[in-house]
Amino acid sequence: MTLYDAVGGRPTFALIAKTFYEGIASDEVLLPMYGGGDLAPATERLQLFLEQYWGGPRDYEELRGHPRLRMRHMAYSINRDARERWLRHMRAALDAAVEAKLVAPLYEAELWDYLERAATSLMNTNG
Repeated sequence: MTLYDAVGGRPTFALIAKTFYEGIASDEVLLPMYGGGDLAPATERLQLFLEQYWGGPRDYEELRGHPRLRMRHMAYSINRDARERWLRHMRAALDAAVEAKLVAPLYEAELWDYLERAATSLMNTNG
């Protein structure tokens, strides 16, 4: 069984992506990185990416190709502040899934470990 299956699949990752972008919508530092407008496309991309990464459908790759996360984020200045803000919104999103009883503690720890490492790997400036 994949982690995708263990946490309930699509509804869980939809909740995480939706909650994450609800936080981004009011973040004055991160919102401009998403164009400051309609976050629905970004919400869908995040959901599809997470689903695929954790063993779900390969819809992300079929729509966008290889994730190439570092390359896709190079256009943005991602410093420690941006990382911490991103993680704060992602923490709220993961907490929402835990509170909804969709993600058990064992899987929450695995997801969070990946998210912290991913956020650090995308940092590209000290400024």
